[in-house]
Amino acid sequence: MNSTVSVKEPHRPFTTKELVLTAMFTALIAVCSIISIPIGEISFTLQTFAVFCALNVIGGRNGLFSVLVYILLGCIGLPVFSKMQSGAGVITGPTGGYILGFVLMALVYWGGTKLFGKSLPVRVSLMVIGLILCYTFGTIWFVFGYTKSGSDMTFIHAMELCVLPYILGDVVKLILALVITERIKKHTDI
Repeated sequence: MNSTVSVKEPHRPFTTKELVLTAMFTALIAVCSIISIPIGEISFTLQTFAVFCALNVIGGRNGLFSVLVYILLGCIGLPVFSKMQSGAGVITGPTGGYILGFVLMALVYWGGTKLFGKSLPVRVSLMVIGLILCYTFGTIWFVFGYTKSGSDMTFIHAMELCVLPYILGDVVKLILALVITERIKKHTDI
């Protein structure tokens, strides 16, 4: 009798280095969130820059945990969200979907690098796809948040308010994140 035993790959625990880097990028996301310029409904921040840096340096899995810890810190009351806000109300509010969209960015990056490798074109493509998903999810959340309070808001109008003014800035942040993190990776053993 020939039986084949399938052994699942065990979950790899975090190394000390990964924990330190995850914490460091959580702090970077928090600092980049606090640096904000109010523009309409959504402030211009460097959050996406920090998320791009985290994904490019520590990868999808660790980047995901960095984003999750950032969100958890904000929800428990640390003022790490834009304009030094905190609390679960920020996440459940109209603009909270964009913060939750960072989770989608990390998941797409993690899954995509597992499937397609970690070449520069793959990583850039995954970050762009993740950003588009973040925009889409955040905008749907924004529309839902406004309409549940009795206000009128269409998806197109929400895109005009919350996405279009930020696209160029996010492209610049992506390019800067890539340039900086590629140099960091070249000169360190990360």
